[in-house]
Amino acid sequence: MSKVFIISEIGINHNGDLDLAKKMIKESKDCGADSVKFQKRDIDLVYDKETLASKRESPWGSTFREQKEGLEFNEEQYQEIDKYCKQLDVTWFSSAWDLNSLKFLEKFSSKYNKVASAMIIDKTFLNEVAMQKKYTFISTGMSNFKIIDNAVEIFSKNNCEFELMHCISEYPFDDKLANLNMINILKKRYGCNVGYSGHEKGGLAISYAATALGISSLERHFTLDRNLYGSDQSASITPPTFKELIGGIRKIEIALQGSENKEILDIEKKVAKKLRAHIKNSDKEFSF
Repeated sequence: MSKVFIISEIGINHNGDLDLAKKMIKESKDCGADSVKFQKRDIDLVYDKETLASKRESPWGSTFREQKEGLEFNEEQYQEIDKYCKQLDVTWFSSAWDLNSLKFLEKFSSKYNKVASAMIIDKTFLNEVAMQKKYTFISTGMSNFKIIDNAVEIFSKNNCEFELMHCISEYPFDDKLANLNMINILKKRYGCNVGYSGHEKGGLAISYAATALGISSLERHFTLDRNLYGSDQSASITPPTFKELIGGIRKIEIALQGSENKEILDIEKKVAKKLRAHIKNSDKEFSF
């Protein structure tokens, strides 16, 4: 089994605070994450004018626009994130939610792209991502096979390496909806690596189970405090839990290694001799 690539999904849990974002990057690195991920939106493309003008109380004001503007980092702030990640030797990337944001992110030398579940139906967007030729994680929440077929066709046509990520787009979702069987179904249908993007209510059992099914990557939303403002905080895990998760995944990876042949291990032979000493009618080849 290959090493699972573990992504700390900071997303918008930084609440527009660069210092908080840096703390989250550092904590993610210290926990053992392989990469950190953000989200980038041009809010005038993602939301209509009526929605942006609607009332919404937040730390940034009383309109939806003020809230969404408060959650976005500008170019200078992303430059600082890029510099900080290089200092810590941790990779970072971001999921663009529109073409302007995708173009914006081209200013940075991120190694990966991410297609959010919301964007998997946008053929123009998928083509633009695929033409960048960066390894791309494609989340499959809110999708059926027809939608995924289309995305796979676009990336295959553009010779862009990708992997699918099994995902349930509810934040958080009930454990009974996890449908982890889909991981192997996606592998078989598309012949590609499949990861897991988790939004479960709590605990680590589902992520551990996904690891045991042979996922290539795992993405979990990350926060320093689940009581912070934000819709994703309740589906996120804190540093102690994230560290526990990564430690468990690395143990599972080791436990899944081994021979395909069933043999008596050298460490078992002494035990077998002791525990089977009372058996007199076994074949000699079974004795030590």
